[in-house]
Amino acid sequence: MADFGKKLDSPEKPRFSFFNRSISMYPASSDPPKKTQPQPQPKAQPALERTSSFAKLYNSIESVRSIKGKVKKLCSIFESAKPSSDEQPQSQSQFSSKLKPSKSIGHDCRAAAESSFLNSSTLRLPGTEDRIVVYLTSLRGIRRTYEDCYAVRMIFRGFRVWVDERDVSMDSAYRIELQSILGDKNLGLPQVFVKGKYVGGAEVIKNLFETGELAKILEGFPVRKAGFVCESCGDLRFVPCFNCSGSRKVFDEDEEMMKRCLECNENGLIRCPDCCS
Repeated sequence: MADFGKKLDSPEKPRFSFFNRSISMYPASSDPPKKTQPQPQPKAQPALERTSSFAKLYNSIESVRSIKGKVKKLCSIFESAKPSSDEQPQSQSQFSSKLKPSKSIGHDCRAAAESSFLNSSTLRLPGTEDRIVVYLTSLRGIRRTYEDCYAVRMIFRGFRVWVDERDVSMDSAYRIELQSILGDKNLGLPQVFVKGKYVGGAEVIKNLFETGELAKILEGFPVRKAGFVCESCGDLRFVPCFNCSGSRKVFDEDEEMMKRCLECNENGLIRCPDCCS
């Protein structure tokens, strides 16, 4: 017991210092704590000087104006003086006096469409004085041409008059016939003849229809029933050849060989005997 008391009263430190929580958790530092220096604050940006910016802009505009003024002075030195209004040439005044106000494009087109039928007596299609003949095509190779042909067909069908439609894609003889009448190899389609007189193409027919002149031209033609369709050809105006059945070849019994049929065209077709007679 005496030894135990001496050990407690002795100033010696214990051997195992890690049992002392104050020393292990909060070690004493010999260096004093460093003071944190304040961070420098960013300098405030200077405010925009509006007066100086406007002054610079004004000075730049004034410099441009001064340059333009100098250029005008230099141009005035080399350019000759312009003639005054009193010194205009007499020919110009006479030319201006002859000018007339031009008509609108729509009015000119309609006037040309109305006069084309009256002034086309020189171009005639013989043997068609009692009918309406339209040269057209049923092929859709060229979209604009097909649309014009279809529009003209619908206009005439609206009047319910019978039209002799001559499809050049079904029979090349119609194209040769049209070229011989109009004298032009590169013809546009459709082309219309009324009572043997040449009327014009799609634009002329459309303008005549819009102005009401086409109804006057078609007066006197018989009107068919609404929705009438030919039972033989279905309004195609062509049927297969009755002689060769569309093969374009017939057997000659005398020579005992096949020959070309002379009654049909190059496609083995003939005109419909019911609606095209």
